Amino acid sequence: MNSINKKDFFNKKLINTVVICPFVNYKPTNEDKAYKLKEAEELSKAINLNIIDVFDIFIKAIKPSIYFGKGFLDRVIHTIHSESINLVIVDAALSPIQQRNLEIELKVKVIDRTGLILEIFGKRAKTREGILQVELAHLNYQKTRLVRSWTHLERQRGGAGFLGGPGEKQIELDKRIINKRVNKIKKEIEKVKKTRKLHRDSRSKIPYPLIALVGYTNAGKSTLFNKLTNSSVYVEDKLFATLDPTMRVMTTESGLEVIISDTVGFISELPHELIASFRATLEELHSADIIINVRDISNPDYKKHNEDVLNILNTILENKNTSVINVFSKFDLIKNEDHPNKDTSKFDNSCYISSFTGYGISNLKDKIEKLIIQHKQKISVSVSLSDGKTLAWLYQNGQVISRHDTSNEAKIDILLNKKEMNIIENNNSFLSYE
Repeated sequence: MNSINKKDFFNKKLINTVVICPFVNYKPTNEDKAYKLKEAEELSKAINLNIIDVFDIFIKAIKPSIYFGKGFLDRVIHTIHSESINLVIVDAALSPIQQRNLEIELKVKVIDRTGLILEIFGKRAKTREGILQVELAHLNYQKTRLVRSWTHLERQRGGAGFLGGPGEKQIELDKRIINKRVNKIKKEIEKVKKTRKLHRDSRSKIPYPLIALVGYTNAGKSTLFNKLTNSSVYVEDKLFATLDPTMRVMTTESGLEVIISDTVGFISELPHELIASFRATLEELHSADIIINVRDISNPDYKKHNEDVLNILNTILENKNTSVINVFSKFDLIKNEDHPNKDTSKFDNSCYISSFTGYGISNLKDKIEKLIIQHKQKISVSVSLSDGKTLAWLYQNGQVISRHDTSNEAKIDILLNKKEMNIIENNNSFLSYE
């Protein structure tokens, strides 16, 4: 397999694939097993692989050298030969040695869960930023696995003269090349971070609240994003359909404008390489006024998915105290007899919605507006039309909800925080405020 270029391999029109889903040290319930197998299969289909078979196996102890026992591998080898399999996916994290030994034993290409997710991200990245972040994650992942590609090679060159010595192995040269590329990408991503900071600083001058949508992959974030903002971003019933972040403006019933940000979906066992690489994108969560945690209530495993989301959020936000609205999506897919108890008193902010039918969307907008107003004060001010300086200050420092002009003054409904309110109370240029 080492002679096959990875890019060419995954660009093949038909890749017959076997998926192996191990359950280590525990026996899952039938429901748990079904959804774990389904997710593993859906991840594989996300890059259009032709899934021939899905194996599940209970493992008491992982074998350090090759992960699985010989009896199970014989079953897999039989399927590989009989079905002309080109690729084996193991839905678990493999060490470089385990991956290499499995490829030697099975005589086909083997990738683990991390490698598969990286392939999906590589296919989906469209913006320059997304491509850089995926490449960085790939390189960090590959650095630990060079042994797979180069163990068959001799030393590349020897020393000469008094320097002498055994020379540099190909693997060492390759690591040096990768490290050089990693450093270059990190510098480019730093530029992206600075650009994003400039954008955040610009938005702070036009104080629109920022609402970030987060959730497990395929939970319905992008469909909700389109519903809230009347947009048409790419939506598909596929894992990681959204990769590059998108922002749009949403207007509430009362005229309050907010910025909605759609983010990449999370998943259990999300590779550390990806969390680190996408930190620049996910920094938007740090400046979010409200986080909307979208949970697919039609998925019986949504509680476990939520645990994974919260774990990743805590890693990114470092326990930053941000208001959260729990949104239970895809409510239209729940049968009447399976409807959950909609008593949401145990949550500070939560609601059931269907982005497809529009159910609960108005309620969600109201909750967003109430949370924002909790931290700001809504007032009405009257300003002389000739007082351009004060009018400019209001637009720069507050959020204008409505404005009605008379012959000589402007009557404005505006949201302001406490600091801005103190300025108004001590500023005689305002004719009046309520």
